[in-house]
Amino acid sequence: MNQVQTIPPAGSPDAALSVNSDELPDGPQTLHLMVENVHCGGCIKKIESTLAETPGVANSRVNLSTKRLRVDWRPGETTPEEITRTVSDLGFPARAFDPEALKDGGEAEDKRLLKAMAVAGFAAANVMLLSVSVWSGHAGAMGEATRTLFHWVSALIALPAVVYAGMPFFRSAAEALAARRLNMDVPISLAVVLAAAMSLQQTMKGAEHAYFDASVSLLFFLLIGRYLDRRARNKARSAATRLLGLRAATAMVVRAGGHQEAVATTDLAPGMVLAVAAGERFAADGVIVGGTTDLDTSLVTGESVPRAAKPGDAVFAGTLNLSGPVEVRIDAAGEDTLLAEIVRLMEAAEQGRAKYVRLADRAAGIYAPAVHLLAAGTFIGWFIATGDWERSLLTCVAVLIITCPCALGLAVPAVQVVASGRLMTKGILLKAADGLERLAQADHVVFDKTGTLTLGEPVLVNAGDFTPDTLRLAASLAQHSRHPLARAMVKAAEREGIDIAMEVELTDIQEMPGQGLAATCCDRPLRLGSRAWCRVENAGNDDGPSGPEFWFCQGGDKAQRFAFTDQLRDDARATIDNLKSMGLTVELLSGDREDVVRGVANDLGIDEWRAECPPDGKAQHLKDLAKAGRKVLMVGDGLNDAPALAAGHVSLSPSGAADISQTAADLVFQGRSLAPVAEAVKVARAATRHVKENFALALGYNMIAVPIAVAGFATPLVAAVAMSSSSILVTLNALRLKLVK
Repeated sequence: MNQVQTIPPAGSPDAALSVNSDELPDGPQTLHLMVENVHCGGCIKKIESTLAETPGVANSRVNLSTKRLRVDWRPGETTPEEITRTVSDLGFPARAFDPEALKDGGEAEDKRLLKAMAVAGFAAANVMLLSVSVWSGHAGAMGEATRTLFHWVSALIALPAVVYAGMPFFRSAAEALAARRLNMDVPISLAVVLAAAMSLQQTMKGAEHAYFDASVSLLFFLLIGRYLDRRARNKARSAATRLLGLRAATAMVVRAGGHQEAVATTDLAPGMVLAVAAGERFAADGVIVGGTTDLDTSLVTGESVPRAAKPGDAVFAGTLNLSGPVEVRIDAAGEDTLLAEIVRLMEAAEQGRAKYVRLADRAAGIYAPAVHLLAAGTFIGWFIATGDWERSLLTCVAVLIITCPCALGLAVPAVQVVASGRLMTKGILLKAADGLERLAQADHVVFDKTGTLTLGEPVLVNAGDFTPDTLRLAASLAQHSRHPLARAMVKAAEREGIDIAMEVELTDIQEMPGQGLAATCCDRPLRLGSRAWCRVENAGNDDGPSGPEFWFCQGGDKAQRFAFTDQLRDDARATIDNLKSMGLTVELLSGDREDVVRGVANDLGIDEWRAECPPDGKAQHLKDLAKAGRKVLMVGDGLNDAPALAAGHVSLSPSGAADISQTAADLVFQGRSLAPVAEAVKVARAATRHVKENFALALGYNMIAVPIAVAGFATPLVAAVAMSSSSILVTLNALRLKLVK
């Protein structure tokens, strides 16, 4: 149940903050906020650790990509106002989560960085021209007065540029310090200010050297690095962020009398009727009540082929109406839509407490204090050794810059968002935070049969054994049931070109659950259903394909058997072969009869199989495999194989859109193809490799760069280039995941 509360944000008593709160089953509520100034794992840890100590807060998690803070809180112990104020007091201004504000804020930040970079570049170029004269020795011939004049002109250019161009760093650092915490912009700001202040001091006493060129050039390269880093992060932006952009801002509601009115999507409610033109995205979940069209359902299924839609078909928010105008009756809107549920699940997975995320968070938590201690120790050591405070300070500045933990903070999140985005394009939704890590470890795959290797859609296989009149009569009776076999019989009759709409007068139609249908036609009783329902003992014609069956009898005539089979997924054999080529062993575990399971295993090339396994038997078998040291990937129907999915080391399930959040699996995939199973394994293994590579790059950079800076071999300018390059390198390495074949 969604509730909207109006909350005054901290520091803005007259402004209203609309916050969506979802009532959870056990009583607590969920608060969604957008927080600013979140740049790294250290920022995330500060917010989460503070909220963990706040009375009434059950859980909190920040998503680095979407800037969304989700807080589970208990009414009566705290309020949304108090939570918002607590976060804002930490130096992270909080407000209602708004995807449009996220997008607009990102574009505004890019523009600010570009302007600051332009100012710093202009100042650096002009100050460098003035400095060339001093470096070349001509200033000495001009005399001390001329050299000092050059320094003052440089100061007049550099100092305003430092103040303006350094604002992205200074503002973030000031907010952090005001909240009594440290972030990565504190050492950067300290380094820039120290370099500029030392240059001004040298100029005021008429010294031979000043370092204005170094201070503005330092800032210029830092801004280049930050801008390129933001661009790289945008390329690696999470699938959850991109999905948020699919939400329509307004929708056309059909009012009484037929006139249409534009309404904000936040005001939509179940029962309303929407008019959706071709080329528009659906703003809510619902059912088509008028018109026909083609839909781009790749958001839900991962399949790019358009799907025809007619009245009675379900549609989901974010999917695209391709070809014709339709009217849709809303079933779910806002935070109740499938799109919102997918976003929540993906955010939880992307920023969950996986092993590597926990490792990076711990490292980021101790990094800032360590950096300042190392820089202070460097200054003291150099000053004791040389007595030259200027060189000591420059070396200290280089250490402050070169040890910025940006690369380490990006090592895991960058890979996670790229991996989840790639999986989403293939119709695979990652639900568990550590799902990719566990999937990469899998060495044995256990498949369920029905609904997994097969489509769960029975097909009549012996339609040609019956006369058109018999098939028409049986299908006419079957169309009065929603049983899967009955629907399959109707489809088979239609494929045979039989018009079951022709007048077949059936009377006294009744359906007995678990048994079958009965009716009367031309004073003759008809029965369609189980063997017992049709009183079959020795029909004499029950040889043929094994599998599900319906029996049909007319009066005292001999009953006839309709045989069905569950259709295999088209690419099941290719997927099994692909998994084997990746070094995984494959096993089939089913509750179906032995002859059916044996046939499926033989068709798919599966050597290990077990039949007639009840749900608890499946779970026990997986536990036995785990005791034997196997890392089992269980692939099964997420709604009825929950015990087996939970018993596996990792689990993956085919899922329809309606039950995407109900399955017990760590990952779910959409559509008729089985290929996403192999794709998920490949992406998981590649993601684990890239995470390890990123850790190696970040740690290797620090092991090399820090000693060089402490030893005095890196100027502040070189340190700025090295620090920015390490962050960009880590993000680009994560983006390579998109290229894995």
